Amino acid sequence: MAAKTHRTAAPTTVLSTRALNRATLDRQLLLRRSPMSAKDAVTRLVGLQAQNTKPPYFQLYARLADFDPEELSALMEAREVVRTVSLRSTLHTHTADDALTLVPLVRAPRDRGLKSFRRGLEGVDLDRLAAVTEEIVEERPRPLGELRGELLTHWPDADPLALSVAARCVLPLVQVTPRGLWGRSGQVALTTVEQWLGRSTGSAPALTLDDTVLRYLGAFGPASVMDFQSWAGLTRTKEVFERLRPGLLTFRDERGVELFDLPDAPRPDPDTPAPPRFLPEFDNVLLGHADRTRVIPEVNKGRNGKGKQTYGSVLVDGFLDALWRVEREGGTAILTVQPLRRPSRAERTEITEEAARMLTVMTDATDHDVRFGTFLDFED
Repeated sequence: MAAKTHRTAAPTTVLSTRALNRATLDRQLLLRRSPMSAKDAVTRLVGLQAQNTKPPYFQLYARLADFDPEELSALMEAREVVRTVSLRSTLHTHTADDALTLVPLVRAPRDRGLKSFRRGLEGVDLDRLAAVTEEIVEERPRPLGELRGELLTHWPDADPLALSVAARCVLPLVQVTPRGLWGRSGQVALTTVEQWLGRSTGSAPALTLDDTVLRYLGAFGPASVMDFQSWAGLTRTKEVFERLRPGLLTFRDERGVELFDLPDAPRPDPDTPAPPRFLPEFDNVLLGHADRTRVIPEVNKGRNGKGKQTYGSVLVDGFLDALWRVEREGGTAILTVQPLRRPSRAERTEITEEAARMLTVMTDATDHDVRFGTFLDFED
């Protein structure tokens, strides 16, 4: 009688923090600048974090070869990209297609965001609020104060802040231009995404959770279930990964957490050089995972802000290792770099060269000055 043979599963490959760093930077176009267009980059990255108006421009500058800020500004004017509340119930710059197709997925985070305002919304029927808000903002785009005033005529006893937040949660709204244009911003004014784009949310197939997970992995992988949920602002998505598992590769990080990835996605050698990159506050790569140690070393966790002030981040050898800010003195743009450790002479030279290049492209100053400061220089 033949002896039975037992097959043992091959051990799961462990990816080091540095390997995850290089893979993520490659997906994020931060290992080398890409020749792709601004619109293609916004699509690839599944949107750009955009709490403030300038960060999307600096995100693309860090990623694209020969980027001109007017390229993104022109896309906004042409309504090919828009500013809207989406992932994690925060403002993002999305392509028009994504702004429409992501609507079903971003509703859950928006609904959760309403819970903390329920006391101020007693007596407010949310379906009626959606209908009233839609009628108001589709008549013409409304500034926030004006929208709030109109809504208070219908619900005079509601909390004004809660009412305006709820209006932005129950409908997919966009901030219309000139808000967000390069060098030509304006106050926030809102209308519905369908009115602004002239298309209904049903004009294109909605992104399924499966589709969204695959796109996320393409831009942020390898990643865990918790990473995806943190990025999307969703919960209970493990079954989606299980459904997709047969077509994905799996790894472990150094802590033993299971990671998923696309089979054909790049995973560069961990020793691949990573040049310095100046990132704006709230850059995608800093917020795309539950475990952010692949980009932010534990020793620097929470060090990119002081009080209510958040600064830009400098990646050195792929990791957050310095802060930066720009100030103007007459016609001179002064960029101050605050290292979070002492850089080598070669690193200091590379940082200075990258800073000077950025000032040339991203400011209209006639003179530039790059300085290295201390943490005290960043206190208000």
